[in-house]
Amino acid sequence: MEERALHHLQWPSTQEEMNTIKSKFEKIQGFPNCCGAIDVTHITLNLPGTEHSSDVWLDHKKNHSMVLQAIVDPDMKFRDIVTGWPGKMEDSLIFSSSNFNKLCTKGERLNGKVLKFSEGSEIREYIIGDSAYPLLPYLIVPYEEKELLKSEAKTQFNKLHLETGMVAQRALTRLKEMWRIIRGYMWRPDKHRLPRIILVCCLLHNIVIDMQDEMKDELLCMYHHNHDSGYNQLVCEDADEKGMTQRESLLSYLNGRLHS
Repeated sequence: MEERALHHLQWPSTQEEMNTIKSKFEKIQGFPNCCGAIDVTHITLNLPGTEHSSDVWLDHKKNHSMVLQAIVDPDMKFRDIVTGWPGKMEDSLIFSSSNFNKLCTKGERLNGKVLKFSEGSEIREYIIGDSAYPLLPYLIVPYEEKELLKSEAKTQFNKLHLETGMVAQRALTRLKEMWRIIRGYMWRPDKHRLPRIILVCCLLHNIVIDMQDEMKDELLCMYHHNHDSGYNQLVCEDADEKGMTQRESLLSYLNGRLHS
């Protein structure tokens, strides 16, 4: 599977494929130029307390776990994954150390067409994620609660953002529902092999989708967002100035669209 199926899990290689992804994302709740949704789930492990370094794997819920970070397209396909990190590592740190982030920083990913509007604002390519991630020009997160008190537009932005990003939560739920080996507590797994097992489950997940002519709306609605039941929402308050400008441009675009 690792040798022969990797082509089922890759970042879009053509502009036509990326345009299709953007179009489908925009149809969800109007976010233009959106290329993916990112989320994290925990693969819980049952490790003996006597095992050396077992505390390294303790996450904030006091479970032993390994993290899977996934960037998903509108059809619930995984386009980029990172796994192998201990559950105690924060989502923002996993993202910042990922190859995906490094490529974005170098301008080698999410570097496609920039949308320009008459009032002078621009919207570059980006992905969306929840408040566990930093606000960056290429990673748009919701507004903090304190920013919503006097702004109906920002409240509505967060609602549309949540509904658009739900596709990543549904994909991770579907992954765990279909491949039970990574659902629940894995009994003393080989932590060197486990990332490979998770990768193969993600490949199989994508192959099932690729074999279908079209992901039906009712199938998307079957999976909600309980892939990490019991885990609280983490919050990262880091915000890049260009990321703030990008989010304001999106806010203005969506607000204008709603009132047009």
